[in-house]
Amino acid sequence: MSDAPEKSPRYDQGMATRRSVLGDSYVDEAQKSKTAFDEPFQDLITEAAWGHVWSRPTWSKRERSMVTIALLAALGHDEEVAMHVRATRNTGATPEDIMEALLHVAIYAGVPAANHAIKIAKNALRQMEGDSEREEGR
Repeated sequence: MSDAPEKSPRYDQGMATRRSVLGDSYVDEAQKSKTAFDEPFQDLITEAAWGHVWSRPTWSKRERSMVTIALLAALGHDEEVAMHVRATRNTGATPEDIMEALLHVAIYAGVPAANHAIKIAKNALRQMEGDSEREEGR
């Protein structure tokens, strides 16, 4: 018998949504690097963020993506901004959508926050474009 507790249906839904947004390779890497120390946190975000919020049918993944990018930019969470910009390849949010979200950040959270997030987004989009070109060149 295993000591690992059963995961809830909400966890399973969250993991499916997390994979559909962030991609299998990102989630596989996060799962591989988790330890006993951070496993409770990983379970929490999988159930709460991905299972409860991102899995709701009211908004599309595109809409959630834009709101998430704006909130993360406003709060100065740079790594998360880059991660969620990269996730737009799976959510359907376009570079134009990202810019619209960051224009809202400029007005409602401040120009410095938006300016910094725009730099992060430009870099992430540039990397994504390079990844696409490499994939097409195979």
